[in-house]
Amino acid sequence: MKLQRKNMLRASALGALVVSGALVLTACGSDDNTKTADGTAKPAAAAGDITCGDAKGKLLASGSSAQKNAVELWIKNYMAACPGVEVNYKSSSSGEGVVAFNQGTVGFAGSDSALKPEQVEESKKVCTGGQGIDLPMVGGPIALGFNVAGVDKLNLDAATVANIFNDKIKKWDDEAIKKLNPGVTLPSTAIQAFHRSDDSGTTENLTKYLKATAGDAWPYDAAKKWAAPGGQAASGSSSVAAQVKQVDGAIGYFELSFAGSQSIKTVDLNTGAATPVKATGENASKAIAAAKISGTGNDLSLKLDYTTKAEGAYPLVLVTYEVVCDKGNKAETLPTVKSFLTYAASDAGQKVLSENGYAPIPAEINSKVRDIVKNLG
Repeated sequence: MKLQRKNMLRASALGALVVSGALVLTACGSDDNTKTADGTAKPAAAAGDITCGDAKGKLLASGSSAQKNAVELWIKNYMAACPGVEVNYKSSSSGEGVVAFNQGTVGFAGSDSALKPEQVEESKKVCTGGQGIDLPMVGGPIALGFNVAGVDKLNLDAATVANIFNDKIKKWDDEAIKKLNPGVTLPSTAIQAFHRSDDSGTTENLTKYLKATAGDAWPYDAAKKWAAPGGQAASGSSSVAAQVKQVDGAIGYFELSFAGSQSIKTVDLNTGAATPVKATGENASKAIAAAKISGTGNDLSLKLDYTTKAEGAYPLVLVTYEVVCDKGNKAETLPTVKSFLTYAASDAGQKVLSENGYAPIPAEINSKVRDIVKNLG
């Protein structure tokens, strides 16, 4: 009995060392993953619901930087339970992830927007006898992080956000911002608006929100590529957050966990509800719960309602999809893809999200995700 316990401890220690090395290799940036979205220390996540099965070797994946912190926690738990498996996730952007997937260089890709018809068609060259599908796995708020000396709380509405990022509002003491923040002393500091330089699903979801809610203040189509003039650009959510953290007068957009890990204050959104809504995983869940499945067959792409005025619902949200082949996955990586995504979609995997500033996928939709993952071929 003592010998068995020693062997278990030794295996656990070796698993932890493998995890540590893999995360160093795969991290794009040096975000602090030891804090929750509100800046407090993260509880240790339970690794339950992990079945390694026939998983083995190395699995490469890449894409959305919005889900970076969630995926790294999943990888840490998964590799501790399956020490013979290495999972590497390269955090880049949704656009780069989809390109890598359709080139056949990754087992799955993370994307904050669903595949477009031409991308699905292209995927058929890689997914022999099948095609790429979207599986919603991570939900969460897109936080508007700000750094304005002397200002700890800030309310904005969609039109004002649009005018800030469209280079129409240039000072923090602009009358439009003052009107939304009675009693707050706003400085005349110049606004430094940061946006993504790379093709980004986070950008696409932000611009979908602005297109749906800001009226004439946002004249651009929703897209992964930033279209508005002015502002400053940075690559990836972690870089945008780092710039906001460093620059007085800055505002930028990124997934909430980046705000928590760097102690960046976030905007409360005036949606038309009785009170402005904070960017929290719980409030994002209220908005995502109203999403409808718009995909067909095994594709579970969602239609989000950015215009909700429900009390406590934070409408500036994104859902990150894991893009996989429904059929035609590579035989050498298929068992690991299924094993890893089964854990991500499990109750334990989704609990990791709620503990770290993300929003779990609604149970009814998540149940469908698990059924599809089970039958990937």
